Amino acid sequence: MPEFFDGLRKKMVEEQLLARGITESNVLEAFLSVPRHLFVEEHLWFDAYNDYPLPIGFNQTISQPYIVALMTQALKLSSQDIVLEIGTGSGYQTAILSRIAYHVYTIEVIFPLLEKAQKLLKHLGCENITFSCFDGKKGWPDFLEFDAILVAAATKEIPNQLLKQLKNGGKMIIPLGNSFFQSLYLIKKESHDLIKTHICDCRFVPLV
Repeated sequence: MPEFFDGLRKKMVEEQLLARGITESNVLEAFLSVPRHLFVEEHLWFDAYNDYPLPIGFNQTISQPYIVALMTQALKLSSQDIVLEIGTGSGYQTAILSRIAYHVYTIEVIFPLLEKAQKLLKHLGCENITFSCFDGKKGWPDFLEFDAILVAAATKEIPNQLLKQLKNGGKMIIPLGNSFFQSLYLIKKESHDLIKTHICDCRFVPLV
């Protein structure tokens, strides 16, 4: 059975990521190494490598593989970067980030989701992750500055506290909009300016 899912994962990377412009080698390697099916309920395992979101409980979802890859690639992470993730959810995006960055700080407001993700990520040997059950709009509980911030839920405007915790020269990827229309943006912080680049239209659960 593990070899079967290895094959699905390779097919996912080739047909959904490489074919659609995901070319960063560290991103592709991360996707090949993380068993996505383990992040959903067992009855959904055979759907886990298809290009659509899946439910994970509590009205939350695991995002489609392409969107996870697109957000990760846009940040252009290195092995020295310290990353803040807002919205741990299933922990899949967290696992991908942990394969690339030096350390990942991740926040989830729904404790049962955080607890489940924490156990799975530990089982998978992801040791460079620090977890917090907290309001993601307020940033990391103890003030830190991050090289990159990934927000995995939609908000009408960029939370000010997240901007404060983004290093000068750092990047943030965030879906902005309401329940009906959202766009994914890359935000780069340059001194007192923010450079905002539209990536694509998208659909995320709201940031709560």
